[in-house]
Amino acid sequence: MFYYFDFLIWFKLLRLVAKEPDKRRRRGLFRLLLLRVPARATLTAICFFLDGILFPGLWRTRVRAPVFIIGHARSGTTLAHRLMGEDQRFSVFKYYELLLPSLLQKKVVRLMAWLDAAVLGRVIERRLQAWEKRKFGPTQHIHKMGLTIPEEDDLLYFNSCASGFWLTKLPYMDSLDFFHIDQRSPGSRRRMMKFYKECVRRQLYLNGSNRFHLSKNPTYCGRVESLLEAFPDARFVVLYRNPYETIPSLLKLLNVGWKHQGNLSAERISSSNRVMTNLSYETYLYPLEVLQRHPETPCAVVDYRQLTTDPKTAVEKVYADLGLEITPEYQSFLEAEASQSRKHETEHRYSLAEFGLDDEEIRRRLAALFEKFQWEENANKINKKEFDNV
Repeated sequence: MFYYFDFLIWFKLLRLVAKEPDKRRRRGLFRLLLLRVPARATLTAICFFLDGILFPGLWRTRVRAPVFIIGHARSGTTLAHRLMGEDQRFSVFKYYELLLPSLLQKKVVRLMAWLDAAVLGRVIERRLQAWEKRKFGPTQHIHKMGLTIPEEDDLLYFNSCASGFWLTKLPYMDSLDFFHIDQRSPGSRRRMMKFYKECVRRQLYLNGSNRFHLSKNPTYCGRVESLLEAFPDARFVVLYRNPYETIPSLLKLLNVGWKHQGNLSAERISSSNRVMTNLSYETYLYPLEVLQRHPETPCAVVDYRQLTTDPKTAVEKVYADLGLEITPEYQSFLEAEASQSRKHETEHRYSLAEFGLDDEEIRRRLAALFEKFQWEENANKINKKEFDNV
C-alpha cells in the first residue's frame, strides 16, 4: 500500500512557477511546492504504509459497486451528491478527509476533535472556522466549501500534484491536463487508479465496509474508462444542464479564484478560459460515448431541471436505473425534500457575452444534446439568467 506521487507534473509545476512575474506570488508557490507539498506527501506516505499494519481489517475491506456522479461543473452534481449522500448506505469523503487520505491520519483528527470538544472548549474548532472563512470566502457565494463538507474526490490527488485543483492556483490550462486521464499510458492510469481505490477502501473501512462509495467529480468525465478498469462493477449518474448556464458559471467561478490569487495577466486568464471552454464540449460528450461502449454498466442520465424542481422523482428514477432499492428511511427523506422548493434564483447573473462565448457555436457543437433535452426553447431566457449554486 504505497502512496502515489506524480513527479512529472510536480516538475512541470515548478517550471511554470518559475515563469511567474510576481515575485511574492512566485516565492509563495515555491514554498508550497518545495516545502509544504513534499512534507505533506512524505507524512501521508508513511501513514499510508502504516495503515495496513495498524489496521489489519483494512485487508478484508472491499469496494463494491461504487456510484460515480459526473457531469459538467455547475450541472447539479453537488446537489445530486447531497441528496444521495443522505442515504445511509453510501459513504462519502469530507474535504479534510481528502487531504488526509490515510486511516491513521483520519483517526488522529477524530481523536483531536474529541479532545477539543471535551477538554479545550472547542478552541481548535473556532480557529478552523476562522480559517475556513479566509480560505473559502471569495467563492463561497458560488460554491460552498468547508472542511467537513463533502467535496470532489479529485482533491485526494492535490498533495500528489495530480489534481485539477492545481489549476485554481496556476491557470496554465494549455500546459496542464488533469482531464484526459483515459488517454494516458496504461501503466500511468493503473498507478493513479490503484491509489484512488486504496483511498476509497480506507474511507469504507472508516465509515462502514457494508456501504457503497458515492463520488461526485466533474473532472472524472475524462476518466470514465479508467474508472471502469479499476471498478468493473461501477455505476454512473450523469448530470445534464443547459451549457448556456454551466459554461459561463464555471468560468466565473474559476476567474474569481484566479483574481484572488494576485496579479495574473489578462492574456493568461483569457487563454485558460478558451481552453476550458473547449474542454467543456468534451465534458458533455465523452462520458456517454464511453458508457455506450459498455452497455452492461448501470447508468442514469439526469436532467438538471427535474433535479431542482422535482428531486424526489429524479432520485427515484436514478435508483431504478442503477438497480437500487429505496429504504423506508430514505423514502421519508425524499418526501421531505419534495415538500420544499429546491430551485432558488440568486443575485448572480452570468452571460455568455461576459466571456466572449458564441451561443451558435455552443449550439452547433452540442446539437445532439440540445435536441435530446430541448434546451433551445429556453435559450433566449438563459442568456439573461443564472440559477442556484450547485
